[in-house]
Amino acid sequence: MGQPKALLPFPATVATPGKVTFLDHLMEMARHPKIGITRIVLGANAEKIQQRLQYPPSAYVVNERWKEGQLSSIQAAIHSLAHTEADGMMLFLVDHPLISKHLVTTLVEVFYSTNAPIVIPSHAGKRGHPMIFSSRMFAELLAAPAEVGARAVVWEHYAEVKEVATDEKGVTLNLNDPDSLRKALGADD
Repeated sequence: MGQPKALLPFPATVATPGKVTFLDHLMEMARHPKIGITRIVLGANAEKIQQRLQYPPSAYVVNERWKEGQLSSIQAAIHSLAHTEADGMMLFLVDHPLISKHLVTTLVEVFYSTNAPIVIPSHAGKRGHPMIFSSRMFAELLAAPAEVGARAVVWEHYAEVKEVATDEKGVTLNLNDPDSLRKALGADD
């Protein structure tokens, strides 16, 4: 993308007016009464991101093992929650920013109403993000094999996963390059 994805400009919307970044938008989407602790796990370009985006220092977790992949960032987040009473963890991916507050609210409500260990949104039969892992899954996430990642925990609990169908295709859109971003925003129509 030519710069850290967290700092990419997000199109202004009613939910996130003005000039905001992918990370700013996701932080706004994460504002929910049941989401009490917010952590931003950073790896590459951590210092640059922290300097540009002025969130409280306590919100940042620097994953020194970021080159090991996404699971290492999930594990860093879990370790940062060690002395809290978190019911679970909602995992937002910076390259999946095209989600709404309505979706987040729905996922949180399903998590609390079903007591499911894992809640995952899906669009057109394809699973996406953000997903919620119950704190009951933290030990398994910490022990998951790096080569498989969090998918190993999802597969292990396949029958217990609560899938929430949504018409928001953003849950499955992985914005990893300028072309995918242009297409997602309709610039190529």
